[in-house]
Amino acid sequence: MSPEFKSEELTVKVLICDPIHEDGIKRIESAGLAVDYRPEITQDELSHMIGEYEALIVRSRTKLGKNLLKKAKKLKLIVRAGVGLDNIDVDTARKLGIKVVNTPAALTNAVAELALGLIICLARRINFCDLEMKKGKWVKKKAIGMEISGKILGIVGFGRIGRCLAEKALALGMKVIAYDIIEIPDRYLRMGVISAKKIDDVFKNADFISLHVPLTKETYHLVGEELLSKMKKTAFLINTSRGAVVDSKALKKFLEEGKIAGAALDVFEVEPPGKDELIMMNNVVATPHIGGQTVEAQRKAALMAADEIINFFKGERLFSR
Repeated sequence: MSPEFKSEELTVKVLICDPIHEDGIKRIESAGLAVDYRPEITQDELSHMIGEYEALIVRSRTKLGKNLLKKAKKLKLIVRAGVGLDNIDVDTARKLGIKVVNTPAALTNAVAELALGLIICLARRINFCDLEMKKGKWVKKKAIGMEISGKILGIVGFGRIGRCLAEKALALGMKVIAYDIIEIPDRYLRMGVISAKKIDDVFKNADFISLHVPLTKETYHLVGEELLSKMKKTAFLINTSRGAVVDSKALKKFLEEGKIAGAALDVFEVEPPGKDELIMMNNVVATPHIGGQTVEAQRKAALMAADEIINFFKGERLFSR
């Protein structure tokens, strides 16, 4: 039975700042919480309204910085319906007594599938063929690609998404080498994943390198000239994590000079990136941050976000009695 919050003193107000699946909204409302759904709210509007709410649900669009959080006098919980927390000043939130959680498991399969799709797109030059066909050109002789079976996939960041991608890649006959600051679980070593002692080992050996790390002070521009210089000329870089993990200027230089074969980017240092020269390059496949943009993933994220809010305030109300 859902907890009830409808008495005037105990009504919990929840502001949803970005688009989420309707099933998540319905679940929160059915628990008796007051929901204000503002999926296109501006930062200025949020600044004036944030003080009214006990809970927020955000995705990557909404930025919750120090000055904004200081205005959130009633706020007790922020739920990021997704993976990364780099759009939230988590340190400030915690100092103010605001709990911050996310729903990483919801998007795991969707992001892993996109990364795999981008790998295949690069390997078979699908984007090039599509663009040329739309121009009325038959480029069969120019469209020589490669098979991914037998190729080495390097995974940097072996959390939920990295592990899911490894399973899919192994099933397709790829070899997998992975690097993380924590040990690679034995289960994956038994499956055939090779644990890299250094990140350099991934960049030196892999035919495709897929990035799956959070954006932190340590990972900002992690992939720059030093690591890119270790890649094979025939290798490809795939980034579905965060744009600033890659030094885009360095990547553009290496692509222009033919020092690496190509890249697939779902994330960018500035989003939306506009007519970025990197995106316009022939050996770059670009998508607009769609890693978690599947019906299934969005529904899971919304329901998980709803449950986080309901469980949090249910516990608080029970404890306060």
